[in-house]
Amino acid sequence: MSHRELDQRLVERIQGGDKQAFGLLVSKYQRKLHRLLARLVRDPAEVEDLAQETFIKAYRALGSFRGESAFYTWLYRIGINTAKNHLAAQGRRVPVSTGVDSSEMETIEGADRLRDFDTPERHLMTRQIAVTVDAAMSDLPDELREAITLRELEGMTYEDIANVMDCPIGTVRSRIFRAREAIAARLRPLLGTRADERW
Repeated sequence: MSHRELDQRLVERIQGGDKQAFGLLVSKYQRKLHRLLARLVRDPAEVEDLAQETFIKAYRALGSFRGESAFYTWLYRIGINTAKNHLAAQGRRVPVSTGVDSSEMETIEGADRLRDFDTPERHLMTRQIAVTVDAAMSDLPDELREAITLRELEGMTYEDIANVMDCPIGTVRSRIFRAREAIAARLRPLLGTRADERW
């Protein structure tokens, strides 16, 4: 049985009145949701509050969940919208730091070029790349930043991102492509690559 099928069965049990089944979904997705929210909201106490609020909203809305998307995609959409609404109510913008460290650089195209011997120069280069990626992310429009974060840092599929962002898959592909191109343009001087060189 796939994760999606298992989640759907748990949802059906909850819809049938089994409140303990929801605890299983919370246990399964709590860490992933916290990690997602922590990329949007820096304060750990706010992350905890928003995670609880997300699960409460999800529980209350489960009666209308039809399984057209995966449960975690639906939950992530609720989480992202809850965080955005929270930040907007406080007049704050979604933070821009990706929290990328050298171990996560493997998810970026061309990362094998960044791994070399463990030297001070490499540590400095890795740090400069992380700072450059953060700066490039900060300059992206919100919809591009959200799409690239869900794809590269959360590992979501294009279909799931389309469901979370409530837009067509083609739009998701375009946003991710534009975000990658903007980040690549900022990284090229550091890596010594040409504009026409694919990495």
